[in-house]
Amino acid sequence: MRGEPSCPKCGGRVRAPGLFADSWQCDVHGTVHPLQPVIPPSVEALSVVVHRAQVPVWMPWPLPVGWLFTGVAYAGDDRSGGRATAVACSGPGPLGGVGELILVAEELGVGLGARYAGTDGPDPGPYINVEKPPQAKVLAAGRPTPLWHVSGTPDDRAVFAGEARGLWLWAVVWPEQSGLLMYDELVLTDVRDAGAEVDLLPCGALSPRLLEP
Repeated sequence: MRGEPSCPKCGGRVRAPGLFADSWQCDVHGTVHPLQPVIPPSVEALSVVVHRAQVPVWMPWPLPVGWLFTGVAYAGDDRSGGRATAVACSGPGPLGGVGELILVAEELGVGLGARYAGTDGPDPGPYINVEKPPQAKVLAAGRPTPLWHVSGTPDDRAVFAGEARGLWLWAVVWPEQSGLLMYDELVLTDVRDAGAEVDLLPCGALSPRLLEP
């Protein structure tokens, strides 16, 4: 289940630092923060990412009724720490069926959020119009955080992006109509700040979206 690190932007193979480069390299994207292999969701898996993360690990908390934590991933290595995190949750969609949500926090240029969003990336700036009012708002670590609709994404998902704690925050929702979730002003907690209540986190099966967006 462990697998190999991969490029956060394209999922391709990466070369570890060596004689000719002191950073991880993708043949297509050059220097990258490697996406570490995704492991099945558990409180322990989440704590591993939390302890390595240099960026927030955003999660809706409390989870919407009937929703489960369905996986976590991070991009970075032992030296740099996690420079991007992705948390997956799934549960009843607002219009029926199953909804899935991936929240990504990342530094500029990492490109993990754009990969889940299905845009060229690496950042959402060219795909959001901040001159217009935001289409959604979340409460991120107690702060009202505007999110704008990201244009140019595949039809099967709704994507929103903005800035929280000085870093990109992406919210990618499947199917597209489950984007209605984002109009309910979700409350997001940075799991790095959470207490023992995280031990009670309900876990589901690993979201295939984390593996293949």
